[in-house]
Amino acid sequence: MKYELLLFDADGTLFDYTRAESWSLEQAFSKQNLPYSQTTLEQYGNINYRIWQEFEQGLISPSDLQVERFRRLAKSLEIDADPTALSDSYLEALARAGFLLPGAEELLAELSTTHTLALITNGLEAVQWGRLAVSGIRSYFSQITISESVGYQKPDPRIFDVLFEDLGWRNRKTSLIIGDSLTSDMPGGIAAGIDTCWYNPDLKKTSPEDLHITYTIADLSELPAIVR
Repeated sequence: MKYELLLFDADGTLFDYTRAESWSLEQAFSKQNLPYSQTTLEQYGNINYRIWQEFEQGLISPSDLQVERFRRLAKSLEIDADPTALSDSYLEALARAGFLLPGAEELLAELSTTHTLALITNGLEAVQWGRLAVSGIRSYFSQITISESVGYQKPDPRIFDVLFEDLGWRNRKTSLIIGDSLTSDMPGGIAAGIDTCWYNPDLKKTSPEDLHITYTIADLSELPAIVR
């Protein structure tokens, strides 16, 4: 068998983050008695994307990120909102938003019988543990590594070092990371010296020519053939 250890990203690879984000944001605004619209979601999506890029570059801490994105959102929407209260309401809802992408659980159930599975995510502890519990996929993983817990985030190869050390895994040549991000998952895997599988739904995106990805799949159902 070519690969024995499969490292999965969480958001956008197993979890339907787009759905979770929309649902949780609406829940938070409702709890804080604030007006909510499609514009709210669009503005938040743009702000959240940029601030997570800052996080991946080590420019902002996880704790600062949580509130700062809502401070920026309130300013952008020109609304009077408490960013800390809004953040707390959002994270509480997000921890319950364990929506999986189609076929994700079935894929994990199948591969867990033949491979060792691990989860490696640039996420917040309370949110990711909550969603793992709600979704029912926690038991499939032998190791779960969350950036907030270890102090490093993808693409920093040190988060992979922690995962391999905690798992006691020595042979990186038999390891493969599966993820959707061209800024964290793929460069992180390459920097860590392991093969990469880019989950690019329906092949809608293109990757930089200098990013040497091992495999690209348009659907999760393609993965078993690659790893065997």
